[in-house]
Amino acid sequence: MRVQKTLENASFCLCMKCPSYSTVCRIKNEPENSIQTEADLQTRTHFEKMFCAFQKSNCIHLNRGCICDQCVVHQIYALQRHEYCLHSGGEVR
Repeated sequence: MRVQKTLENASFCLCMKCPSYSTVCRIKNEPENSIQTEADLQTRTHFEKMFCAFQKSNCIHLNRGCICDQCVVHQIYALQRHEYCLHSGGEVR
């Protein structure tokens, strides 16, 4: 199942709290991660947040720990994989 690109899912997302997501990445991508509307979210092909619905991170290159299985989005969609920041997202089952 593909993770829906919704504001609700974005609000549940833990990606920004991931140990692999460095402070530098957070600061660098803060403007991009500030979504105002669901339409804006739908039109994006890349988003440095909610990796499971989009694609891997452009700034994370090393696994420093994974918290995917603690994420509500991961649980709602019964996702099977981890480390979406390092691997392609958009999982379809």
